[in-house]
Amino acid sequence: MATNSQIFPKRLPLIWAGIVLGLGLGGFVDGILLHQILQWHHMLSSVRPLTTNPNFDLNMVWDGLFHALDWVLTVIGVGLLWRAGGRADVVWSSYTFGGSLLIGAGLFNLVEGVIDHQILGIHHVKPGTNQLAWDLGFLALGAVLVMGGWIVLERGKIESSERGYCQRT
Repeated sequence: MATNSQIFPKRLPLIWAGIVLGLGLGGFVDGILLHQILQWHHMLSSVRPLTTNPNFDLNMVWDGLFHALDWVLTVIGVGLLWRAGGRADVVWSSYTFGGSLLIGAGLFNLVEGVIDHQILGIHHVKPGTNQLAWDLGFLALGAVLVMGGWIVLERGKIESSERGYCQRT
């Protein structure tokens, strides 16, 4: 039976791949759902409201840059996953990878929510009379995703310990 200290380094490449991929995918969910489908806000909608064509154009450019960042994070995450897949010493677990994805998506919400919504105030989840409640809900969702991801990740540690971290050949 392998100890946790022996297993963790063998899970780390998969954990990093999942977190970075989760960051990118979390950004895509935010951008596609909140910016495009629901159109609740755009990247600079609190400082450049969509009341004029130049403001609309500027917000669209910044939304595009936001999606470009999401794309870069996703590509990096896929690259990390690819590299981890090429290593025989990496312990593969759906729990480890799924938990890492949830942590990455939750970290996206927390970082983006604190920086863009609270510190910079460049946009809010849903502007209006209850915008603070929506912003806090966004942060709470991020915290729940991180905590849920951590629980799932811990399940992956238990699974890996029980299996004796079978190495691939």
